[in-house]
Amino acid sequence: MFDAMKVKTECVEWIRNFFEKNGAGCNAVVGISGGKDSSIAAALCVEALGKDRVVGVLMPQGEQHDIDMAYLLVNHLGIRHYEVNIKEAVDSLIAALPPDLEVSTQAKTNLPPRIRMSTLYAVSQSVNGRVVNTCNLSEDFVGYSTRYGDAAGDFSPLCNLTVTEVKEIGYLLGLPKVLVDKTPIDGLCGKTDEENLGFTYAELDVYIRTGKIEDLEKKALIDRKHAANLFKLQLMSSFKPHI
Repeated sequence: MFDAMKVKTECVEWIRNFFEKNGAGCNAVVGISGGKDSSIAAALCVEALGKDRVVGVLMPQGEQHDIDMAYLLVNHLGIRHYEVNIKEAVDSLIAALPPDLEVSTQAKTNLPPRIRMSTLYAVSQSVNGRVVNTCNLSEDFVGYSTRYGDAAGDFSPLCNLTVTEVKEIGYLLGLPKVLVDKTPIDGLCGKTDEENLGFTYAELDVYIRTGKIEDLEKKALIDRKHAANLFKLQLMSSFKPHI
């Protein structure tokens, strides 16, 4: 049985210990999308460090239809925040690529989260910060993140918690329910996470924790995604010469 209160308390203490060892007095810098993960990660940091040491960065790409959710979060927590629109940076980089290079859909899809991470580090290094990784275990398990994009960061409070568990902690943190229950959308191609994945987070979370799943086709799909994306969770492979 998942004890959300116990895990929340332990996570808050873990964040405090991280900063004591890796930047006493530094600020937590978190990209705010308006979704549950960034909302809960930011709220955990506020509880651990105080609102004066948490900085939110909103990074729409042009018009963001749900940016009001991001502002709801930063205003609810009372944290300092900046809005940086990344559209011009993304468009400029794509335009700067060689004209004879056929830029793939995958490259175009993953460029914005990588620009966002560069933005977060630009802010972080300007405010004496440490960047929060907001990925959860469910996403990481099937590779649902962009390497060197949202998969990057300096510390990760949620990466060993499933979506179901993250939401339980979100309720305890007193966040507006609309943020915790917001349907997750990838922010890249406009589809929900579950539409992209081909299974629900509820199914995935049970499979991760118990190994049980009724639909064998979905089991095979999850297993394929997990195997194909394990490299994202590992350090970069490196040659070790025999010297």
